[in-house]
Amino acid sequence: MSKKTEAVTRRVDPEEAAFLRDYRPADFPRPSVTVDVAAFSVLDAELRVLLVKRGGHPFKGAWALPGGFVRVGDGHRDQGEDLDAAATRELEEETGLRASDVYLEQLGAFGKAARDPRMRVITVAYYALIRPDLVPLVRGGGDAAAADWLSVNALRPADMAFDHHGIVTQAARRMAERVSSSSIASSLVTKTFTIPELRHVYAILTGKPQDPGNFRRKFERMVEEGIIEQAPGKRITASKPALVYRFLPEKTEHECRRR
Repeated sequence: MSKKTEAVTRRVDPEEAAFLRDYRPADFPRPSVTVDVAAFSVLDAELRVLLVKRGGHPFKGAWALPGGFVRVGDGHRDQGEDLDAAATRELEEETGLRASDVYLEQLGAFGKAARDPRMRVITVAYYALIRPDLVPLVRGGGDAAAADWLSVNALRPADMAFDHHGIVTQAARRMAERVSSSSIASSLVTKTFTIPELRHVYAILTGKPQDPGNFRRKFERMVEEGIIEQAPGKRITASKPALVYRFLPEKTEHECRRR
């Protein structure tokens, strides 16, 4: 049973019930909460992030992460939506993709005062990894003036709204830390891939060249552990047709949770 369910179904004694009836949330400071989603993919041999150009103030015309306010209820009986539900909703509204289509994980909270000029707003950031073959299915939503996949390495703080440049930077750092100890790279390659294609993703995320011999040994261990298997067909290359492989979904999910 989840903590949310426990909070809703537990017995409330009469004194607490009376306290809740008279409780006035407006008597206390209530900062607004948003969720922002940094959606990444590997396109044209580089790490790119999906950004929207803001169509209104504040930061009109600046690039920003897809996101929005968490829906909040009006009292103890209706407390709105969970953070994960808000992130999933924003992902679907801003990209057209379901959470089951991508890898989605909470990155952390960003609450520096004055990060939003309108009022005190705390955001909980998530990062999503989108396979390159799903990118053509992404459709923009909301009131953004435009949307595009921009190179992470080319982003400048001055071009981005709020503290979103820092969120992108921290998300990229998190991915670099996790790629060697989890299977998150499976969400940045097509369903079938060659060894060099996967090695290239590792190099992009870590920002370091991957020695072909060392990577092949790592790759072979992943095959032995049942994380990766050979797939039907071959990929045409400049020299000779190359074998293609695929991640095993069940094993990949287990590895990501375990590590």
